[in-house]
Amino acid sequence: MSEIRSALDALAGDDLHALTDGAVLDRCRELVVSINRLQAELTRTVRHADVVGSAEHDGLTTMASWLRGHAHWSAAAAAGVVRVGRALEHLPHLETAFADGAVTAAQVGVVANALGPTDVARALEQDVDLDPFDQAWTEVAATLPHAQLATAVGAFAAALDPDGPEPDPTETRRLSISRHTDGSITGRFDLDAVGGEKVQAALESLVQASRPQGDLRTRGQQQADALVQLCDNQLAQGDLPFLRTVEPHVVVTVDIEDLLDPATGPATATTGFGATVSAARARWIACVSAVPRIVMGPDGVPLDVGRSHRVVPPHIRRAVEQRDGHCVFAGCDAPTHWCDVHHLLEWALDQGDTSLENFARP
Repeated sequence: MSEIRSALDALAGDDLHALTDGAVLDRCRELVVSINRLQAELTRTVRHADVVGSAEHDGLTTMASWLRGHAHWSAAAAAGVVRVGRALEHLPHLETAFADGAVTAAQVGVVANALGPTDVARALEQDVDLDPFDQAWTEVAATLPHAQLATAVGAFAAALDPDGPEPDPTETRRLSISRHTDGSITGRFDLDAVGGEKVQAALESLVQASRPQGDLRTRGQQQADALVQLCDNQLAQGDLPFLRTVEPHVVVTVDIEDLLDPATGPATATTGFGATVSAARARWIACVSAVPRIVMGPDGVPLDVGRSHRVVPPHIRRAVEQRDGHCVFAGCDAPTHWCDVHHLLEWALDQGDTSLENFARP
């Protein structure tokens, strides 16, 4: 161990600026191999200590707790090295490659996560030979990109349960959207492999279709623009499901004076989901939009159709949305597209009019 420390001290004293680029890269390669070998030896040592109960020397019961307390490792890292040590007992090919520095601790961890004690027991019960898997995983880990190892490891689960039911992909799909005070949103989604492929294919088609010369956008910006364009296309087609009798569309409410006054500043218009935008942004949206007028009075668009219609017409619904802003039920602030517009005085029983004054949105 003292020789290892001396070698590290010598390396730390090297002048990296004196090395050529090729020499620096060669040094990186050698260090990667050396780190892999050291981690393999640490894993072997921790496994031995775990088997013989060495942690009891310091008053602890497991090596995972020893690593947390004496080496200041995280719980995940401590549990991981113990799990890897146990898995390698069944994987001699991978263990040898790890000891030679040909594979990394992270790669071995991918395999260990799929080869717990229960999985090993199931393999033995079903006479599944681990050796071919061990050889295949070792070759993939040593020669192919890291991401492909997880795919190879997945074949082991299929071998243990070849006739098992396919999981419902919708069970693992998640999408969450958070809106910030300035109206911008942040989102996160988790998709199954097929669902993710569909999203990537749709976005990539739009990314590749819009590659102007001199485009300085990052890959992330291109994909975000593609997502917005995908929604633009769907909204423009007009065949999305209705939201409470109304086609889904972008709603921006702005006073006519602000819309026409080029000097109007920020925070003068609101969107259907409650964001606040500038009048300039509202004018930009209005350039390619229908601009219906809602007059809260007796003139302009009629706000009262008497008893000739029972179902609220679109122009009166817009007036109700403008007046109330959200659900009017006590304590509820659900957005307008969640709400139905109801007669206060029922149309048939109470002879209520289809009018702005006779509508509320719970």
